[in-house]
Amino acid sequence: MKLFLPSARATNVLLIIGFSSLGYALYMRYLAVEQSTVGLACQAGLNTWLCFTRGIFIALFTNSVFGIVALAVAALNLLRPSLVLFTVALAAACFGIVLYNIQLSALAVGLLVLSLARRAPESV
Repeated sequence: MKLFLPSARATNVLLIIGFSSLGYALYMRYLAVEQSTVGLACQAGLNTWLCFTRGIFIALFTNSVFGIVALAVAALNLLRPSLVLFTVALAAACFGIVLYNIQLSALAVGLLVLSLARRAPESV
């Protein structure tokens, strides 16, 4: 019985994607969403890339999109383990944990850990 474990190369890619999404989420939270000067400038009509992405991120975490996507993809990964699904769920969970969707994203991380105990799909 072979378990679903990423290879060393896949683990390195997962680490890069996980830390990158965590870093970008931290950047957006602390330097764009929570900064009062950025918020006031964007509400005053400043038309920059930062204000545009700030608006998108606020709309996404207000509707719990990060948590829902992380949980849905992690559940799919639990049913049928795949590196692509694992990567998408990991990135969405990192964004969700940092950007106020903690409950659903934490449940998704738990499902990702459980998926590592699943049997690997048989190759044809």
